[in-house]
Amino acid sequence: MFTADALVAHVVGDYLLQSHWVAQQKTSRLVVAVAHALLYALPFLLLTRSPVALLVIVATHAVIDRYRLVRYVIWLKNQWLAPPSARSHGAPTATGFPDETPPWLSVWLLIICDNLAHVAVNALAIRYL
Repeated sequence: MFTADALVAHVVGDYLLQSHWVAQQKTSRLVVAVAHALLYALPFLLLTRSPVALLVIVATHAVIDRYRLVRYVIWLKNQWLAPPSARSHGAPTATGFPDETPPWLSVWLLIICDNLAHVAVNALAIRYL
């Protein structure tokens, strides 16, 4: 299901084809998130010609990035897998991790989880669509 090519396409699209400005703006402006997702999908043209797979890659990338959806996944995971005394009782933080998590750690863990979400969706889209 997963190929090294899909990982390379993700890295090229998400890091080499994304400016710092886009990285800062895509979570607050839908048009920036969509433009980023369209550029992000360019390397995937080498891996699939399926319009449905490309649409899934673009749409999910834009939505995941714009709304920082992975932070909700992280928050839910921590709610479900933590003992009741360790669960958060408020809304998710900016990273989904509890406030007592060191900022540098919560940001890096969010980035890792976000990358894993994109790579998993892309691999499924390429494989099955």
